Amino acid sequence: MFSGCYTALITPMTQNGQIDYDGLHNLIDFQIKNGVKGILAVGTTGESPTLDWFEHSKVIEKTCVFAQKKVHTIAGTGSNSTKESIEGTEHARNAGVDAVLLVDPYYNGPSSLEIRREYLEPIASKFPDVQVIPYIIPGRTGTQLLPQDIAILHAQYPNVSCVKEATGDLKNSELTRKFCGEDFDILSGDDDKTLTLMASPEIAASGVISVASNVAPRTVSDMVHYLLDGDKESANVLAQALQPLFNIVTVKTQEPSPYGPVVCKARNPLAYKTLMNILGMPSGPCRQPLGKMTRNGVDLVLTNVRKIYESNPQVLEPISDYFGVDLQDRLYNPKYIEGLYYA
Repeated sequence: MFSGCYTALITPMTQNGQIDYDGLHNLIDFQIKNGVKGILAVGTTGESPTLDWFEHSKVIEKTCVFAQKKVHTIAGTGSNSTKESIEGTEHARNAGVDAVLLVDPYYNGPSSLEIRREYLEPIASKFPDVQVIPYIIPGRTGTQLLPQDIAILHAQYPNVSCVKEATGDLKNSELTRKFCGEDFDILSGDDDKTLTLMASPEIAASGVISVASNVAPRTVSDMVHYLLDGDKESANVLAQALQPLFNIVTVKTQEPSPYGPVVCKARNPLAYKTLMNILGMPSGPCRQPLGKMTRNGVDLVLTNVRKIYESNPQVLEPISDYFGVDLQDRLYNPKYIEGLYYA
């Protein structure tokens, strides 16, 4: 059921930090026109930690309305409170989503057994008409639903037939395929792992929930379609073209301090919202405690995206076509980075 490119969409904001629903409409239309299979609303990339539940629910509602059933809609309704996640899932179901994405409960760190018994089973059983996609990302949550428990869920609940795999551990993905069988979908949760996960016969992933497709939906979709068709050579060409975008999902720089150099790690969605501001796409600021990049970080983003513009301009052409912007001006005129980094 789940195959293709699903964009983990940013949540655009106005400059005063309110949600930009007109911008959201334009971003969704841009995605649809450029061939994505689906939209994920209010995942990590959509700043779910800093949207209150009213905003969370409204973004999901608007996403369903704007998508008009032209693409699949997935709602991020995961939480570290099962009660809260049930309430969010109920609202998402009523809004008309095709699936919900349930991240492993963060901070309180339940075991894999507890995640299955006390979190995913109550939700999967209460909403049998909604596809439930566990989201495994131990680097952010500090815990992990294991392949064995995914397989138990898949055997017991027909609506648990897919996982978003962001462990970075190929052996984990191989075990998921081994235990869950062929009638189970694995979606890459890391853009730079998509080619490997889909091309590996031991994993046979069927697509990606992508950050890079926020700015390159057509090319990411084409890469995934080539892989689904078994054309690894053509897919690899596109993966190489996209690599500079994959490089900036997280941006690490070394910065000076009065006590010596420190590593600054700008995590998703900060770099992509910064880039989308530069490119003239609806974006706006991140919500606190996310803030701004350093100047070194912005320069690294620009260096990578300029590589694409100079070597593979077709990757970015849909942006200029849809939003009517001059990409050369946006990428090389310093006025477009003003205010986007810490002075």
